[in-house]
Amino acid sequence: MIKLFGISNCDTVKKARVFLDNRKIQFEFVDFKKYRPSLDDLKRWSKSFGGLPVNTKGVTYKKYKELFEKMSQSEQLAFIQENTSMIKRPILEDDGIVLSFGFDQDQYEKRLNKYEN
Repeated sequence: MIKLFGISNCDTVKKARVFLDNRKIQFEFVDFKKYRPSLDDLKRWSKSFGGLPVNTKGVTYKKYKELFEKMSQSEQLAFIQENTSMIKRPILEDDGIVLSFGFDQDQYEKRLNKYEN
């Protein structure tokens, strides 16, 4: 089952949801405002992302950048869990395997054509 992790009012997440809906691809939306990612989620995403999956262009990161960068990795993971708007989004997964970070229509088309109904 495809899962789309994000924040419902995020414009990039909205684009991804519209893409999936328009192609009738079934997915579960997991809202970071209602779901706190586990450490396993963050570690899995970090492995796929090539580092902590932090949205360095986002307002939350910019607000806490100096503090965040002084933290140990375990402190950073805990901080991200509490401040989920720092996570790069949306995150698209299929059965725990990361398909994509962010939304790029070409990338979605390539990776999701097998899911279309």
